[in-house]
Formats: sequence, C-alpha cells, structure tokens
Amino acid sequence: HCSKCESFRPDRDIDPAGPYAICPVCGDKQEFVYAPLLIVSGAGGTGKSTICRTLVGKCGRAILLEGDILWSDEYYQADATQRFLESVLRMAMNVSQSGFPVVLFGAGFGVPSNITSCVESRYFSSFHYLALTCERSTLEKRLSLRPSWRSTSQGERLNAQLEYNDWFRLRAPAMGFQMDFIDTTEESPKNTANSVREWISKMINEYF
Repeated sequence: HCSKCESFRPDRDIDPAGPYAICPVCGDKQEFVYAPLLIVSGAGGTGKSTICRTLVGKCGRAILLEGDILWSDEYYQADATQRFLESVLRMAMNVSQSGFPVVLFGAGFGVPSNITSCVESRYFSSFHYLALTCERSTLEKRLSLRPSWRSTSQGERLNAQLEYNDWFRLRAPAMGFQMDFIDTTEESPKNTANSVREWISKMINEYF
C-alpha cells in the first residue's frame, strides 16, 4: 500500500528513471527494486518441480520460487486463473525487493500473454523464459505413471498437458516468442538441472 495515503492500488504507474512506483491517488513516489523476472516453465511432467527442488540453494544469489506453493482448489474455477497469476507475481515482486534475482517455476507462467496481462507485471523490468519440453510420447508415459490424485494421468487433463507441451515445442517458436528451450526427453534429471542452472547463471550475469 501507499506509504503516504495508505491506499492499496496495485495499478501504480512506473517511472523507470527512479525507479519509482507512483500512487494514482496521491502521486507519492516510492522507490523500489525494478528487476527482471526469470521464468522456468513447461507442461506438467517435463521436470519443473524436480529441477526446482534440486537447484534450491545452488544457484548463487538467485532465489528459486515454485508458483504452486500458492495453489489451492479454488483456482480450478474457470475465472480464477488471473487471480492466481496475480498472487504469484505479487509474491515474486515482494521477494525481489531483497535485491536478489528471482526465478519463478510454474506451468502457466510460460505463456507471455498470461504474464503481461497481469497488473503486477508492471513491477518487473523484463521477463525471460525457459521452457522444459519433451517428446509427446515421453510426456504421456511420465504423466500416466503419476498417482491418480495428481489429476493429470488420464482424461481431459492428460490431454491438456500434452497439448500444452506441443504449444511450447511447436507453436511458441512459430509465434516468435523470445524463449529458450531445454528438451528433457533423453536427459537425466541431473543433466537437466545442470542445464537449467547454466541458463540461470547466464541470465544473472547478463541482466543483474
């Protein structure tokens, strides 16, 4: 909230020259850390959670966050996706105020339009995406081995993850999105983790 008038307005204007977040009610300028956000995404089953757990505390200054820590069943509602994305970005923005690079892991964050449509996206200077992918048959096998309570091992949700993986592999590059990719089809979790860590290090050296 605004430190002067105490209004809670996430839609503050951003002045990169400060950088300042400007209250739309009273015009007060508040300095803040205006940093890039690194995003590691991909369909369920491509290795995001495993890689995140493997790399926590092993990427130098970077703070790794898994977006699903804020997930609850209420977000399964069709109109709740935006609220979930906003909540996760608000968390990432507040963590970034420590001055350390933030790496956000999560499936839905890999679609640039999902991020840029959020009010909270204005508090990041840029976004950089890494997508984990694998061959469709490999992903189907991985997801089929998951316990039924994960809800992605069969039916519509299985098909949705397969199609999402295809979006990253085939459509995202054709749409011209600036995104890096790692194919995990034949890679061990250890090798994939090393590749993700190298990507994070490269981004930190380039943008921080």
